[in-house]
Amino acid sequence: MNGRKAPAMPPSSTSLQSAEPDLRLAHRGRGRGLRMAAVAVLMLLVAIVSLGLGTAVISPGTTAQILAHHVIGWPAEATWPSSQDTIIIDIRLPRVLTALLAGAALAVAGATLQSVVRNPLADPYILGVSAGASTGAAAFILFGAAVVGGAFALSASAFVGAAAATLFALSLAHFGGRATSTRLLLAGVTVGYLLSAATSFMVFASDSPDGARSVMFWLLGSVALSTTATLPVLAIVVLAAIVVLTAFGRKLDALDLGDETAATLGINPVRLRTGMLLVCAALVGVTVAAVGSIGFVGLVVPHLARRLVGAAHRTLLPTAAVMGAAFLVVSDVAARMLVPPQELPIGIVTALVGTPLLIRHVARLREGAS
Repeated sequence: MNGRKAPAMPPSSTSLQSAEPDLRLAHRGRGRGLRMAAVAVLMLLVAIVSLGLGTAVISPGTTAQILAHHVIGWPAEATWPSSQDTIIIDIRLPRVLTALLAGAALAVAGATLQSVVRNPLADPYILGVSAGASTGAAAFILFGAAVVGGAFALSASAFVGAAAATLFALSLAHFGGRATSTRLLLAGVTVGYLLSAATSFMVFASDSPDGARSVMFWLLGSVALSTTATLPVLAIVVLAAIVVLTAFGRKLDALDLGDETAATLGINPVRLRTGMLLVCAALVGVTVAAVGSIGFVGLVVPHLARRLVGAAHRTLLPTAAVMGAAFLVVSDVAARMLVPPQELPIGIVTALVGTPLLIRHVARLREGAS
């Protein structure tokens, strides 16, 4: 009434307490975003440095200039030898891009399957997809059995084997009952063992020593034969599958809590699980068809990503993709530099790195159980 403003009331303790959780959540979200950005920058640096490593070492600065020259046209004139240009663009770039896509695919598939099957030790080969791809590849390498001709015969044979293995595992899991996580796990293991035995029998029955060695190299995985011809299909399938799986992130969070919890939220667990398994089958199948059977990426990387950004799938899956891409690129560099001039199958390197991490994770699970 006298024109003076009433003094501002101090915030109550109740309002301050209610604001604290919001501040903590905002701070946690910013921290997750920064960690994801840091991992993405690290992946780019790893990819650029890896392009310059090998028998002929090229500095990261020159590598970046060569890439910029071909991508954005700057610098306009090449100041480096043409041999370095050929090494970076024609030889190493296709294999690095393939390693990035394959690593991302295997890590995302592993993170998804660990939730779908509800088993922390599940990996992309839980459905026998890898075993099916290996059987298809072995049939082509040893006996010339191919579903199509031409340059894509090996990849197509491996993909068909992977798809058949996935459908077989899903049918076995649905046989006589509902496809629960336990039934899917057991069906995948059964199909995997059966097709691994079939591959071993084909190697034994073949009278081609060179073919047997090629199958063994395929079984251990490699990106050495990567070409630009196989990149478009691999990139389209991998990127599309990652987008789809990330879009279903909240439903995967619910499924991770159990079928009963998912059902109370209006989610059909069986339908969701089947759909996610089919997407993962396509993801792993096309990857195995391109680079062979590479283990431990989909088993170890998802756990490292969870420790970094948490278990929410909308942040977990992109982080796992970036970490898996960087992990496989580093493993590829090690595979071609550890025993020069020979090149190790990349599966040996991922096993050497992944085994200690897996042992450590199993020990932590045992400590938590006790």
